Amino acid sequence: MPDNAQDEQRAADLVIVPNVVGEHFLQAREIAQAAGLTLANPDPDGPPISSIAWPKNPTIQSQSPAAGSVSYRNDSLRIWFRKGLEPDMARKLENPPPSIDWDHATPEGPVQSIELSSDSSPEESAT
Repeated sequence: MPDNAQDEQRAADLVIVPNVVGEHFLQAREIAQAAGLTLANPDPDGPPISSIAWPKNPTIQSQSPAAGSVSYRNDSLRIWFRKGLEPDMARKLENPPPSIDWDHATPEGPVQSIELSSDSSPEESAT
């Protein structure tokens, strides 16, 4: 039960906090609303949680307060999203994409240079 002295004066009903960990955002929002809670960004100065979740519908990694605890109806259920690829989209990349950091890129094989002149074609210079 909430232990803040101000909470004793609240007229809102008490609700049990549902478990939304492992759910995608849209499903978690429905679960929270059915329990009488609203999903929220853990950073009170950050953007609304819906703007962070749109359009990827990420998976919830953790929540506060914990599932099974008691909260007041219409309170916020703070959620954190998984970082990186979602489990249903995640695949180990056998060949990771090339680096876009050209200053630190290294060639896979020996560097070949081709001299061009106005008298010959590139095929003739390479031989």
